[in-house]
Amino acid sequence: MYIVLIILQLFLMNWYITKIVFNIAAENNISQFDEQIRLVSAENKEEAFLKARTIGLREEDIFYNDNMTEVKWEFVNVAEIIQINTLEDGTELYSSIHETEEPRSYIQFIHKKAIALRKNTTLLY
Repeated sequence: MYIVLIILQLFLMNWYITKIVFNIAAENNISQFDEQIRLVSAENKEEAFLKARTIGLREEDIFYNDNMTEVKWEFVNVAEIIQINTLEDGTELYSSIHETEEPRSYIQFIHKKAIALRKNTTLLY
């Protein structure tokens, strides 16, 4: 019965991609921001926004790194909400355009990342 409810939720709820932004503040550190892409189920865009804000606020943190320097993860806000219209294999979830004056360097960088991913993946065929 529980599995049926989960399957119904997958098909009846609206799904949204949200971008949650955190400021990473540490002493003697350059400004860093962590942009997290999170999947949220909600009845509408407003509820998705509120859920994403709740996630961001809940995940604020203060800790000490290896150098015993205080590091703060401060929630900034929700930067984007995109509704996913279909959940099926190959559905585009997010897109970003990268502009550069060095296209060959960018393409080489992407190829290196793909090689690293493939080396760290066990192939099943």
